[in-house]
Amino acid sequence: MKVLLVGGGVREHALAWKIAQSPLLDGLLAAPGNPGIARHAECVPVKAEDIDGLLRLAVDGGVDLTIVGPEIPLVAGLADRLADEGRAVFGPSARAAALEGSKAFAKDLMRRYGVPTAPFAVFEDAAAARRGCRELGAPLVVKADGLAAGKGAIVCATLEQADDAIAACMERREFGVAGARVVIEQFLRGQEASFFALVVDEDAVPLGAVEDHKSVWDGDRGPNTGGMGAFAPVASVDAPMQARIMREIVRPTVRGLACEGAPYRGVLYVGLMLTAEGPMVIEFNCRFGDPECQVLMVRLQGDVLPVLSDVARGKTPPPLGASRAAVCVSLVSGGYPGPYATGIPIAGVADAERRADVCVFHAGTAMKEGRLVTAGGRVLSVTALADDVPAARVRAYEAVQGIRFEGMHYRRDIGRRARPV
Repeated sequence: MKVLLVGGGVREHALAWKIAQSPLLDGLLAAPGNPGIARHAECVPVKAEDIDGLLRLAVDGGVDLTIVGPEIPLVAGLADRLADEGRAVFGPSARAAALEGSKAFAKDLMRRYGVPTAPFAVFEDAAAARRGCRELGAPLVVKADGLAAGKGAIVCATLEQADDAIAACMERREFGVAGARVVIEQFLRGQEASFFALVVDEDAVPLGAVEDHKSVWDGDRGPNTGGMGAFAPVASVDAPMQARIMREIVRPTVRGLACEGAPYRGVLYVGLMLTAEGPMVIEFNCRFGDPECQVLMVRLQGDVLPVLSDVARGKTPPPLGASRAAVCVSLVSGGYPGPYATGIPIAGVADAERRADVCVFHAGTAMKEGRLVTAGGRVLSVTALADDVPAARVRAYEAVQGIRFEGMHYRRDIGRRARPV
């Protein structure tokens, strides 16, 4: 099977690493890829946003299966274009990907189909949004409606903070057109978890839960990032809770999409808050998460390629097993999630990779004059397997100690809040 993997980040590196282990693989193309992915695939300089270029690559390259990593090409309709050409694609249509592309769409769908989520209101006018905040009361969350690279949800402890968040979205346009409309919702209290399921139209198979750490500093302090690390298994998402999430959230959501003419095929990422009243949806994503994908891929047992192919072709795959525990630590550039320098030499990756049960996945890296350098805010993901989370933490952080680049920052408490399973 010849495969095209769309994307060039750490999520795609983890997917490429796992796919490359399949005996069914005849060839792996990555567009655009990165230096880590290049160890497993032929990287082609076609950007993930270049829908026409990706379509030509799939058709002209005789690709049997396209696996789409990022959300932007899915929201832009890449899966639809490939399907129109008779090509198998792992990833939902543009209408189904609106679950991530528009928070207002997702919240309205949940309201119509009884999926538990926080009370909310949608606004296109800043003054009306501020009045809505006062009706809802603080604390609350202000969310840019569209895609904002994981940074469009602002938790507001006070109404003054909410006013500034609305200004950032709707007046200063810090998130571009994504913030022209906002969703205001009640702040939920509980434990966060990311839950993943493989979806084929109205059917779904659970992949399991991962817990991530979004704040940039230890102790969950500081601004939110795209993710500073993650771990699994998650004790709070045991077998009964997983069954409840599938019954109350995943299945009603995918049935609702199918009823509205937008059947979903691909992976569904459910951002959850496990509240005292039960699991509630914070957000949906239409792709694997980062850093969650790294944890999922190293834990999954067996060959992932036929599973992804089955989903793309409309066949529900068998449940996948997961082994051991995993902890992923993100190494980021100094200043992230704010401004940061790039082009800084990176040392020690090869030594870290030689450690048993350790994978170093590339996020924002590039090759410059034959040397690996930084090329983004999140640079590397050091992911380790062990028999339990505490042991995986030790293994991951031992590997981290050998990697160096100027300004390198990482949290030192990833996985520490994990409870025994």
